Amino acid sequence: MPTLTEVINPANGQVIAKVPLSNEKEVREAVKAAKRAQKQWAKVPAPQRAEILYTVGNILKERKEELARLLTLENGKVMEEARGEVQEGIDMAFYMAGEGRRLFGQTTPAELKNKFAMSVRVPVGVVGIITPWNFPIAIASWKSFPAIVAGNAVIWKPATETPIMAFELAKIFEEAGLPKGILNVVFGKGSTVGEAIVQHPDIQVISFTGSNEVGRKIASECGRQLKKVSLEMGGKNAVIVMEDANLDLAIDGIIWSAFGTSGQRCTACSRVIVHKGVKEQVEKRLLEKIEQLKIGNGLDERVNVGPIINQGSLEKIHRYVEIGKREGATLLTGGYPLTEDEYGKGWFYAPTLFTDVHPNMRIAQEEIFGPVVAIIPVSSFEEAIDVNNRVTYGLSSSIFTSDVNRVFQAQRDLDTGIVYVNAGTIGAEIHLPFGGTKGTGNGHRDSGVQALDVFTEWRSVYVDYSGKLQRAQIDIE
Repeated sequence: MPTLTEVINPANGQVIAKVPLSNEKEVREAVKAAKRAQKQWAKVPAPQRAEILYTVGNILKERKEELARLLTLENGKVMEEARGEVQEGIDMAFYMAGEGRRLFGQTTPAELKNKFAMSVRVPVGVVGIITPWNFPIAIASWKSFPAIVAGNAVIWKPATETPIMAFELAKIFEEAGLPKGILNVVFGKGSTVGEAIVQHPDIQVISFTGSNEVGRKIASECGRQLKKVSLEMGGKNAVIVMEDANLDLAIDGIIWSAFGTSGQRCTACSRVIVHKGVKEQVEKRLLEKIEQLKIGNGLDERVNVGPIINQGSLEKIHRYVEIGKREGATLLTGGYPLTEDEYGKGWFYAPTLFTDVHPNMRIAQEEIFGPVVAIIPVSSFEEAIDVNNRVTYGLSSSIFTSDVNRVFQAQRDLDTGIVYVNAGTIGAEIHLPFGGTKGTGNGHRDSGVQALDVFTEWRSVYVDYSGKLQRAQIDIE
């Protein structure tokens, strides 16, 4: 009998499903099936492969409300956000389906007479994707859709907290007509299934989203095997509020970025770098908005902030709050888990706001992954840019200002992969590359056409129709 794991609704602690966990043997079997299927799949014309994605997108669209509800039950995020995540999967399906009629290569003049030169994309083969619990459909779509349309087969390990969404997406692919063996879902822990995927010699690419610690281990093993690896490993994102900012807009942007998904996003705003001239106003307005937030079960349409994913994450968040207190930051509100008396057996944490935080404090440097925000006062635009860049991550950043000169300086000097102007740190769109610098990743990108670079290789093709041997760089007349 397989080992079963319980899927728990984080809003109330109820078991909503039991899922069998795979093992290393089943990973090997999945890879065998993927290898067999991929050889034929690669020969299917790309526009025909794309038709599968169009069908997947249409099914997601038809079942958007049903899937959003399942997502909220499993993950805890509020329904509004769950619908948005399903929509992201829909958008990605249609976008990547369009690439089935592009997958552009290049043609270039050859340096010799009667010779043609071009480059084309070719599939890598079997790819492994490892996805997190906080965006169980969106991030999976970023990785699996470009891999499939490019002609690869996929081994997918979803997070153990959110296997239901992976199961539903796999069923949708089957219904859409994807051949057997092209998408293989293996449920299990990172220490067993994840490790087996990374170690397997027939998996040529690993695409991982998760912690920096695990990402580094994966990168090390993939480097040993000379295996391509794409990593997205979080952020310590900041909203900069200058003295000339539209404060109403800035406060709305901070609240949405900091407390959406209960702060459990890699792009969440966890730092507010505010000019001293408006610091008191920002603090006062944030406190007012935080008090208005309704916390509870995400299925309740009135709720703004849902639960934390599990007890371990709740405890980690609280440890960081205690660290912030010891470091000397001023706690303005929150700072405690919410009690069972009011919130039942779910895992909830009060939206938390610190002020007078020094840029070098741990709560201003390390990813907390929860509803905790640190206000860092600065005296100038230049200092704000410096403080923003003084962290080991480089995913998302934001600036609120009315000065067009500062806008262009900021988008040049902020060292993050994503920059927002007069908007929060969340809200990436699928047709642009997603990822960051420094400890956030290793240079590759999810989403956008750039995602194809992860799942394809470039092949250069030379056609010599001169009827004689021509030697490049030598026989040039």
